[in-house]
Amino acid sequence: MFSDNRKGREQGGSTDFSRNQNKISEGTKIVGDVISEGGFRIEGTIEGTFKTTGKVVVGTSGFIKGTLECADADFEGKFSGTLNVSNTLSLKPTAHIEGEVVVGKLAVEPGANFNASCSMKGGIKSLSKSSEQSGQPQAGRSAQGQGKSA
Repeated sequence: MFSDNRKGREQGGSTDFSRNQNKISEGTKIVGDVISEGGFRIEGTIEGTFKTTGKVVVGTSGFIKGTLECADADFEGKFSGTLNVSNTLSLKPTAHIEGEVVVGKLAVEPGANFNASCSMKGGIKSLSKSSEQSGQPQAGRSAQGQGKSA
């Protein structure tokens, strides 16, 4: 009975998660481009372009300088540069963010330092698309109307 439970845990999602989770430890510095599909826990320093389809967690000793593109991000550490988070950016009380930020959703806890220009995806794009679409058919109708009267 105990061996069956152990097999279930080994085949469960926690094993898969650990395979996709990368860790950059404190004292480690990476300079250059990083491209991955897994999640990251960053306690060290990254300078350059960092792209992942997973979640990025920046610990209190973590620092990213450059460009970060990811699905979700939790910051306890520092960031300077261009930050593009397609879903949710969460800033903890020890977070320090500077630069340009584009997010789907933003959660800022009291104490976080957020000194950045920020734009949120979604609402603005859908409004501009609907106004462009409504403007184009009207122009087409007026051109057709003029053609018939001439």
